[in-house]
Amino acid sequence: MRPSLYFDGPIDKLNWHVLKLLWPYLLEFKTRVALALLCLVVAKIASVSLPFVLKDLVDSLSDGPEKLLAVPIGLVAAYGALRLLNTIISEVRDTLFGRVTERAIRRLGLLVFEHLHRLDLAFHLERRTGGLSRDIERGTSGINFLMRFMVFNIVPTVIEIALVVGILFYNYGWPFALITLLAVFAYGAFSVVATEWRTEFVREAAKADSQSNTRAIDSLLNYETVKYFNNEAYEAKHYDQALTYWEQAKRKNRLSLFALNAGQALIISVAMTLMLGLAAKNVVDGQMTIGDFVLVNAFMMQLFIPLNFLGFVYREIRGALANIERMFSLLDTEPKIEDKANATSPALTRGHLQFDGVRFQYDERPIINDISFDVKPGQKVAIVGDSGAGKSTIVKLLFRFYDTAAGKISIDGHDISEISQHALRQSIAIVPQDTVLFNDTLLENIRYGRPDASDEQVQQAIEMAHLADFIKRLPQGTDTKVGERGMKLSGGEKQRVAIARAILKGSPILVFDEATSSLDSHSEKAILTALKEVAKGHTSLVIAHRLSTVVDADQIIVLSKGNIVERGSHSDLLALNGLYSRLWRVQNSDL
Repeated sequence: MRPSLYFDGPIDKLNWHVLKLLWPYLLEFKTRVALALLCLVVAKIASVSLPFVLKDLVDSLSDGPEKLLAVPIGLVAAYGALRLLNTIISEVRDTLFGRVTERAIRRLGLLVFEHLHRLDLAFHLERRTGGLSRDIERGTSGINFLMRFMVFNIVPTVIEIALVVGILFYNYGWPFALITLLAVFAYGAFSVVATEWRTEFVREAAKADSQSNTRAIDSLLNYETVKYFNNEAYEAKHYDQALTYWEQAKRKNRLSLFALNAGQALIISVAMTLMLGLAAKNVVDGQMTIGDFVLVNAFMMQLFIPLNFLGFVYREIRGALANIERMFSLLDTEPKIEDKANATSPALTRGHLQFDGVRFQYDERPIINDISFDVKPGQKVAIVGDSGAGKSTIVKLLFRFYDTAAGKISIDGHDISEISQHALRQSIAIVPQDTVLFNDTLLENIRYGRPDASDEQVQQAIEMAHLADFIKRLPQGTDTKVGERGMKLSGGEKQRVAIARAILKGSPILVFDEATSSLDSHSEKAILTALKEVAKGHTSLVIAHRLSTVVDADQIIVLSKGNIVERGSHSDLLALNGLYSRLWRVQNSDL
């Protein structure tokens, strides 16, 4: 079962194995990590030394005016130097480790991007782009947090706690050490329990954030549809409902954080009061100096500042894990269509295409039933039929977006399930029914068919697709931006770009899925003439609604409810007076 990516249900276990996944990224820069850890040790030594310098400074000031010029000035200078050293070393540490963090985010970002492209079509049909984008964004932010704070805050704070407890026990006895240990234990236990309690509120806030973003992105992507149906208020209402859920979730998150912070503050205040009270008593009894009192106070403040920060780090780590588990559950999602271990990459140059007893069903609904046909190299075969007959499904099976339930598809005698998907798709160029372009220039959208093509080769494809006249009328020519999803172009213009892109790819098999559906009659005639020229020496598979575009096909296959009901040339099928003949009469009666 595919894991949920959008908080469709509660998640009881956070992915602590994420820490193991991050380990290789730390090892990639061993020297940098080692230097950063060395800086950490030096900074901690400087930090622990500060209260001792402060103690000696206070005691020297209490000894009388004769020492006011020499010892205190030296101690003040030492205190300032240690402070400066602590700050500079910490900055150097962060600078050294920054490269490690940035490279990890880069590598993981690329890993997720590549994984998304490996996932099957079924996954992408179900995805919600806005929510998915925010999940990935929060995931990379969480990784940044984990990489920095797990290494430089949790372990150092534990070490500092141990040092402070040992120093207090050695210098001032077990009562001071016991109070410190009890305070640390109480603080840690409360932080863990309270953070576990509020983790669900973090998840709810993340879920609400994803849902509101999904709604906004989905509405903006369908901007024209919203305008066509005058549904701005309807969209705003639903977006506000999503924001209301987000507001409620954030309020719960904020109130639970208030409860956590208040409890931590109470524990710190009680511990500080007990420690200072005990130190004050010892000063009165003559067992401690004023400098010792200041040292205990400094140590307690120095201890509880990182301890308080440790509580924050733990809360944030839990929140970060709640966020990045989305991204890692995405990485755990297995594509349904994968290359076999022994998949080959043959050179498929002839373009001999065969369907042999192919069956396919989607969600237990039969789509294709026992389809068989043979397209010889250089032939043009058309597939026609009524809506829902399974025409476009044949294209998806050919590209292996889905695997067949039975039968096989082969190219040049190679079963497509036995060869790599890269080799398979390299041998096929397509002009899809719904052409979606990148938000880039016309030139780069056409070059996408073969990214290494020269400008001259792109220009040749433009000429063959009859795009040249259109481009000449544009002020910026091929440098014209087409807008998101190609929204600045008409349907016909986008299809011509798709045709030019397919021409440029130069594959032995050309697939046209309703390739002229958005063209007017004049443009359609020009494009069909060009396609005839392009198709010479190539195998052509044409999915057509307009029968007038396939009358010259070597063979026309007529589908109905997933079955081949007729096949033959245009004249043969008209003579049969069957489904094809009826479709022909209906389409021509509309002219």
